[in-house]
Amino acid sequence: MFGAHNVNLERLETALGVTVVSMGNTVTLDGPDAAVIAARVALEALYEEACKHPGKDIGFAEVDAAVRMQPKHPTEQVSTAGVEDLTIRTRKKSVVPRTPNQAEYIRCMHRNELVFGLGPAGTGKTYMAVAMAVAMKLAGKVDRIILSRPAVEAGERLGFLPGDMKEKVDPYLRPLYDALHDMLPGDVVSKAMESQEIEVAPLAFMRGRTLSNAFVILDEAQNTTTTQMKMFLTRLGQGSRMVVTGDLSQIDLPNGIKSGLRDALDILESVNGISFIRFTGSDVLRHDLVTRIVGAYDRHDRGLAPY
Repeated sequence: MFGAHNVNLERLETALGVTVVSMGNTVTLDGPDAAVIAARVALEALYEEACKHPGKDIGFAEVDAAVRMQPKHPTEQVSTAGVEDLTIRTRKKSVVPRTPNQAEYIRCMHRNELVFGLGPAGTGKTYMAVAMAVAMKLAGKVDRIILSRPAVEAGERLGFLPGDMKEKVDPYLRPLYDALHDMLPGDVVSKAMESQEIEVAPLAFMRGRTLSNAFVILDEAQNTTTTQMKMFLTRLGQGSRMVVTGDLSQIDLPNGIKSGLRDALDILESVNGISFIRFTGSDVLRHDLVTRIVGAYDRHDRGLAPY
């Protein structure tokens, strides 16, 4: 079924607790009933993907995604129908949800004007938000992209950093620049920033503005104060979308100062038109090799032979 790419099905063994034996176009699964059902559904999803895109490399990432998209109850009927519709297409790459939470996050960004993406690093919450911003800009749904972060890091203060203001704040904004360059050619990013169609700025620069027809992202929002968060949220103008991302386990504010993100969750949870997506450790997407290393340790701990 997957030809030369059968080696990647090892992910099914480590993640779902089954034994996978591949011979030609036949794959045999052995293990607990629920695990076998889950593995079969994942394999069917992969086969469907291979049929949709002949010649596409069904690699480790695709297998990992099929495993992650499994339901909590394996006997439920699961279909990957609609996942392709959630693909975010940009000039340089397409971004596809690889976990159920990522899929719901994309749906919410499509239908809501304000979305909060909460959870640990590595879940794709900022990366996918930047991809969505770029896709909407390319589609003409917004005129501008505005990316912002609070300039707060582990006790450092801007006044003690060398250089002018741009040199002081650029290190804080680097992850946003990196995501932009993953989605668009470098010259396109440079020209868009010169014309201010794309703006990357620290949160303090948002004060006093009304942001209309823009896709606005606030990253690392756990490091905002309550005043800053209220200021940012009230910048929303006509025709705009906002995405706020953060990890409440990584607050770098001085002791005694309440996180604006935590405050916003308490106040806005029941407000209509706002979505909250909570990512967990199961949404963390690792490098293929890291996943294989973890799998090897898992097999060792369970007394199984190495691959």
